[in-house]
Amino acid sequence: MRLDKFLKVSRLIKRRTVAKEVCDQGRVAINGQTAKAGSVVKEGDEITIRYGQKIVTARVERLQDTSKKEQASEMYTILKEEKIDSSDI
Repeated sequence: MRLDKFLKVSRLIKRRTVAKEVCDQGRVAINGQTAKAGSVVKEGDEITIRYGQKIVTARVERLQDTSKKEQASEMYTILKEEKIDSSDI
């Protein structure tokens, strides 16, 4: 599954266009490697996303083409969330 689609379906990012923009800005990594929107995501991959002042790392648990709001959080497990100082950027 494409990275931007996974981010949208899992609701880690609300819209696919926003997911694509975040990927294009180099703020998403899969298993430590910077990833583009079209990168392939597999079960077991670790995705790291930099949102403004925080970094979220999640492990892909399941891939689905669509999901209901209640099921979206079952697609991943949050491994860590860390706040970053503006001086670290």
